[in-house]
Amino acid sequence: MGAAVAKALDGIADAPATLAEARLAVAAHAVLQWDSSPAADAVGVWDADAACANRSLLSAVDEILDLKETHAFPMASPARRRMDGALGVAMSRLMDEFLLLRVWDASQLEGRHGLRVAAERLSVSVGPGGSGVCLAFPTGGSTSTGGLSVTTTGELRASGTSLSSWPDTVFVDGELSEEDLRLTLICPASLPVLHEIALRVIRAGYTKELLQTFTKASCHVLDRFLSILQLDRPFLAANRVNFEDAEWWTAEDMVKRWILATKLVGKALVVMQRQLREQKLGAFDRFKDDYFMAIAKQAILVLLKFADGFTSTRSPEKLIYVLELYETLSDSAPSLLPLFTGHHAELISRQVPLVLAKLARASRAAAGGLVAMIRTGCSQQAASEALGVGIHALARHAMTCVELLAPHRSTMDLILANGGGAEGVTSFGSLVSELVAGLERNLEEKYAGGSPWSHLSLANNAGFVLNRAADAGVASLLGDEWAARRRRRVEEHAASYVRASWGPVVACLETAAVGGGKPARALAKFNAAFEKEHGSEVCREVPDPALRADLRKAVSEMVVPAYSAFLQKHPRLGKSAMYTADDLAESLSELFEGDASDVKKS
Repeated sequence: MGAAVAKALDGIADAPATLAEARLAVAAHAVLQWDSSPAADAVGVWDADAACANRSLLSAVDEILDLKETHAFPMASPARRRMDGALGVAMSRLMDEFLLLRVWDASQLEGRHGLRVAAERLSVSVGPGGSGVCLAFPTGGSTSTGGLSVTTTGELRASGTSLSSWPDTVFVDGELSEEDLRLTLICPASLPVLHEIALRVIRAGYTKELLQTFTKASCHVLDRFLSILQLDRPFLAANRVNFEDAEWWTAEDMVKRWILATKLVGKALVVMQRQLREQKLGAFDRFKDDYFMAIAKQAILVLLKFADGFTSTRSPEKLIYVLELYETLSDSAPSLLPLFTGHHAELISRQVPLVLAKLARASRAAAGGLVAMIRTGCSQQAASEALGVGIHALARHAMTCVELLAPHRSTMDLILANGGGAEGVTSFGSLVSELVAGLERNLEEKYAGGSPWSHLSLANNAGFVLNRAADAGVASLLGDEWAARRRRRVEEHAASYVRASWGPVVACLETAAVGGGKPARALAKFNAAFEKEHGSEVCREVPDPALRADLRKAVSEMVVPAYSAFLQKHPRLGKSAMYTADDLAESLSELFEGDASDVKKS
């Protein structure tokens, strides 16, 4: 630096009063040129590869620092003010250099075995036999069908395809370990630069400003994972995203992306913190924890802001999404919170429980809305369906919801018990009990009237509810008495159907004995009634094989013995009778198969 100063002094007609002022003039000129350049990256100290490309600028900063540390100028003197101004500019430019520095290296995420496999190389199978399970409650919509392979999130977004069938991957559900993936997430070339910047910031007394700069620092690794959300980080930081009006498949796509991003960010942060702490960064060592916590905080706040967008929903159809968000955040918190200390820890420790509490409140409201929806029969699909003897759409909807909620039983118990629920819903079991009770009352009203088909419909639906509850593993949760009451309900409706539907057919045979009618006329009347009833009931659908067998047996036990007794009492009619007892039994074994459309629908 001394040679540069001497050369500059040779060209100055009116030399400064002191050598210190001359040194300041040259150094300040270099710094101010650095500041005013429209292409700062072209004249900065370090290039994109963190190699020092302009040592003279760094020397100019050192020159100003030397003048400051040696108290070269009196306080409040013009030279002192010029020195302080040049030093402030130099520090501002050094912090800009820091923001341009690539401390973290995302290039290894592009590798064949890197996290890009989970983040961008997505394999979506939504065809028959796919392993994915749809998160969404049924609302009348449907996912795409057929096989699909999507290689980037951009292509996925452009295709408009739901992510409901994302397969589980080791990157999401397994443990992310540096050893397994062999990733070095920190950029070694940038580490000496951190020391160079921190050394001069400390000498200048600008440590507070550097700490503030950390909050604006980017992290290419975390930014890569946050890009899964397909919403820019500045946008999410400035806006509260509201998903209340999102279509079901759009909301599901968003939730799936958030879950993937949250798991990847959470696991990567653990590796990043360990790698950064292992580095010897010289003067930057005193800042590295603050630096890490600043970038980690920014990423986590983006994820919390995203999740917070779901906390205003009260829609029953979005209950499953809210539960998935709650569980992912709750599961991630134990590993995220220890990453922070000091005021950063205080902030995150407040924000995470706050979002969890809001998600829990939204879950309770959505659960209450689900009970009300089933009780009043407001399902979109159920409202448009005509009454029939098969399984009502409302019953399918209710039990599908139960099955989807069953894996979240522990979470539902925690949420409902801690916050209480409407209608006495304080656990997952009581929620299912209320859903079924509301469904039964609703269907009883819909099928009121006591007609044979209404009893058959109620038997069908009651059996369906009992079987689906058992399949979901919730029947045992509700107790033996609950299941026993439903079985009695099925038996009562089945018996009422048999009496109302086939009792009049058998009564035709009794007219000959009771009313004094002619046996031949009674037999003819029975034949006509049997053919009419058989033709009607053979097309009725009873999807449950066990219930179908029980109904056939009950009908056969009512009709066949009465017919056999009639023929035995009137043996002369046996030769001219249209049916034998075996013929009747065979015909009755064909009941309740349903027509082709009913079978497909079941």
